[in-house]
Amino acid sequence: MKEELVRADLDYLIKNKTEIESLFGNRIFNNRLNALFEFIQYSYELNSLLKFLNIEYIAPGDASHLNLPEGSVDLHTSYTVLEHIPPEIIKAILKEGQRILKNDGLFIHKIDYSDHFSHSDINFLQFSDNDWDKIAGNRYMYMNRLRHDDFINLFQDLNFKVLIEEPDIDKNLIAQKLNFELNPRFASKSDEVISTIGSWIITHRNINI
Repeated sequence: MKEELVRADLDYLIKNKTEIESLFGNRIFNNRLNALFEFIQYSYELNSLLKFLNIEYIAPGDASHLNLPEGSVDLHTSYTVLEHIPPEIIKAILKEGQRILKNDGLFIHKIDYSDHFSHSDINFLQFSDNDWDKIAGNRYMYMNRLRHDDFINLFQDLNFKVLIEEPDIDKNLIAQKLNFELNPRFASKSDEVISTIGSWIITHRNINI
């Protein structure tokens, strides 16, 4: 974590408060957001900011093996992260989340399914896994290209109960299918799935384990 980037992010939050509130809707308490804005309007050190936010920053760390007690966490959450993690590692992370979540805890994850090279098309769905690996198979731009139905199946395979799914569907993307042929990995998926560019997914942990 670089302090200059943290400060730049916070400066963006201040300048784009309305946009930030719209991203999270009623999932964030405005009084908490306002408390953050009030805190950072004065001079502060990074450590004091983390303490104010009740954040323990752990790096390096392994989200599939956390030094946290069982049943000690209320929420297991990420924001546009899971699309950058290989499927088997996602499963390991969610299983660890299962261990550390309280019985009434929730998994709350925002996933970005768009082509990160443009965020405005689905061109990356034309490539085979081997070809895509040559283009973006690195630690800086890895994308698993899992679609919304793949993530729902992944959660359900772990016997997590899906409470809410809010897919963001851009039907204008379907016209792009006329310009190229979808790779067989994606060709059988519905237009709705193909045109889903992001989603919130909220699930219960599997309380039967």
